[in-house]
Amino acid sequence: MALAGCGQLPPLGERVESSAYTDTAGTRLGRAVAAQAAAHPGRSGVLPLPEGRQAFAVRMRLAEAAERSLDLQYYIWRTDLTGTLLLDALRRAADRGVRVRLLLDDNNTAGLDPWLAALDSHPHIEVRLFNPFVQRGWRWLGYLGDFARLNRRMHNKSFTADNQVTVVGGRNIGDEYFGAGQDLSFIDLDALAVGEVVSRVSADFDRYWASASAYPAAALLPAAGAQALAPLAEQAMRSERVAAAAPFLEALRRRDQVQRLQDGALPLEWTTVRLVSDDPAKALDGGAPQDQGSVAQRLAEAMGEARRELLLVSPYFVPTDAGTAALAGLARRGVSVGVLTNSLAATDVPAVHAGYAKHRRELLAAGVRLLELKPEPEDTGPRAPGDRGLPGSSGASLHAKTFAIDRERIFIGSFNLDPRSASLNTESGFVIDSPRLASLLAEVFDAAPARAYALRLGADGDPEWVEAAADGPPRVHASEPRSALWRRALVRLLSWLPIEWLL
Repeated sequence: MALAGCGQLPPLGERVESSAYTDTAGTRLGRAVAAQAAAHPGRSGVLPLPEGRQAFAVRMRLAEAAERSLDLQYYIWRTDLTGTLLLDALRRAADRGVRVRLLLDDNNTAGLDPWLAALDSHPHIEVRLFNPFVQRGWRWLGYLGDFARLNRRMHNKSFTADNQVTVVGGRNIGDEYFGAGQDLSFIDLDALAVGEVVSRVSADFDRYWASASAYPAAALLPAAGAQALAPLAEQAMRSERVAAAAPFLEALRRRDQVQRLQDGALPLEWTTVRLVSDDPAKALDGGAPQDQGSVAQRLAEAMGEARRELLLVSPYFVPTDAGTAALAGLARRGVSVGVLTNSLAATDVPAVHAGYAKHRRELLAAGVRLLELKPEPEDTGPRAPGDRGLPGSSGASLHAKTFAIDRERIFIGSFNLDPRSASLNTESGFVIDSPRLASLLAEVFDAAPARAYALRLGADGDPEWVEAAADGPPRVHASEPRSALWRRALVRLLSWLPIEWLL
């Protein structure tokens, strides 16, 4: 406790101010966007990125195409194969004179300090850490003396090149987010956007970059040596030679979306796209007022109230008593309500599953359709190299955060349907007016029984898991399928604890 109390964050007085470049219309990306944007004033062109390797390739190509700036904001950045290749892409962009601003939440940067210090040593790269830990080696000590602040994290994700093209959604940076099996289409999901909404994403990045929680890496980390970036380039070269890199390199060799965008051949949908984002002050000890433009409030306003159908996809679904009552009320009024989330066997956070499990009976009794993703694909043939689930799961694991109302509007972003997203973490995403995309989500629900358990209430009033079979009648499970007794017992125990507000 004494050690935890001794650490203090550095002052922010010497932080260098910067903001997004606005004079980028003459860049290659700017010229590529200009003609289409002029034909759709006030609109944004959007393209969903459901496939993992495609989403990786888009980011790599945007880093290569950028001429003026790259602004990146992420909750997790792994130093695995894809994370290393993307870090090196930032280095190479900076070597060309591109200004790179990298804002990372500090909760998942353990072991990254040498790489971040090396990147920050580049004259064209600045790294900032959001809500950082003072104790770099013994981070758990920080929670002892500063839990109220460190429990609040920046969960936003965005990747913006030249203030002309942006990628916003649910993906972090790492192999599991780019390489997981994509048979269900929305295992994870981003959206590439151009046009009117991009300047709003850049302005929102500036707001976080200048916030009271964004600390320069140079004020927290030891200075890097003159040749600190050389090992990153060498590691990237080694990564390209490993067998697991083959599908990612193949994705880069294709005529990718960024090149098609520059050629004017990318099939964008031009429509109204609204950015919803939390005030970064939400992450301060005490948080920001929740009645002043929180993502939860703005989402409710932008999406509107469902009249016919509400489809929700959330890997971490903790509806709480209030949310359960609201969803049950919609279902009883005749609205078709569907929820797709992770099964216990697929989730990487059993505590979150406990927060959801205790509400299942009430949701099912009201007529809410519940689907839980199986832990790995079955009857879909061999998995491609590099396909694997999220950490802690035994196969595929849902990570997309998306929902659609009345097949008219769809949300794609970082917001989970849980108390943590609503009250503790900062979140962001797009609300897109698109009957086509909203209908695609409905198609995902229609196809889900092949990859998910459909829940129902049994004769005894307890949930049952119905598993479709390729041939013959479906299998019915009376308890959480493919999960050990101890894991089910743990979930039951956790459901009794007063921890729902943390989930």
